[in-house]
Amino acid sequence: MLPPTPLLSRNLTSPPLMTTKAALFVLITLLAGLPLVLWPLEIHPLSRAALYFTGCWALARAYYFAFYVITNYIDPTFRYSGLTSALRWLLRPNQ
Repeated sequence: MLPPTPLLSRNLTSPPLMTTKAALFVLITLLAGLPLVLWPLEIHPLSRAALYFTGCWALARAYYFAFYVITNYIDPTFRYSGLTSALRWLLRPNQ
């Protein structure tokens, strides 16, 4: 018999939690980009590189959510035509 899987290593299967996770990736992108926009010259080059990397990584994960997770895990009937249709899908009233 296998030991029980720890809570943090289980697959995420709840659509509301998946959507929350995507929103957190967008928030991370915004928080990483904010200092780069407000104080671009005052940031140490290594910190600037870390912020760029973090922002790009989080935005790539949010983009992956918008096109892969929605259509394959949350709503297989959804067919998108771009980021605006994915946003409309996210902001639609629950059916």
